[in-house]
Amino acid sequence: MPRKKRNRKVLVPPVIKGMSVFGVRGRKAQEISLRIEEYEVIRLLDYRNMTQEEAAVHMEVSRPTLTRIYEDARKKVAQAFVEGRDLLFRGGNFYFDENWYKCNSCNANFSTQEPEKVKCPLCSSSDVQSLNKHYKEH
Repeated sequence: MPRKKRNRKVLVPPVIKGMSVFGVRGRKAQEISLRIEEYEVIRLLDYRNMTQEEAAVHMEVSRPTLTRIYEDARKKVAQAFVEGRDLLFRGGNFYFDENWYKCNSCNANFSTQEPEKVKCPLCSSSDVQSLNKHYKEH
């Protein structure tokens, strides 16, 4: 029986919920879900130009585990591009490095070290939701 997967550390949540295809209709049922840890691997390796060793340290996983996550992510992104499917960021085995929240009033994402007194730093609204719970539920 395989052992339970450890959660992978993600530094910041995605700034968008996913990407939609332009010019193709009726493909909503065939959307592809990119797990949050897969998004983070692409962000670290391809966007931040880290080595696999550096990214593995950031995410607190082994380098072979990081490579497996990266291969899965690349296949999903390629499939979305070639088949014209929407790509959504959700789910997975992860935790955020800090307490990240989304303000339901002004849509700002922010982190705080005081989770018991969460208010939006931009509009001071208390109508906020935890992004960790948000991405896990979808």
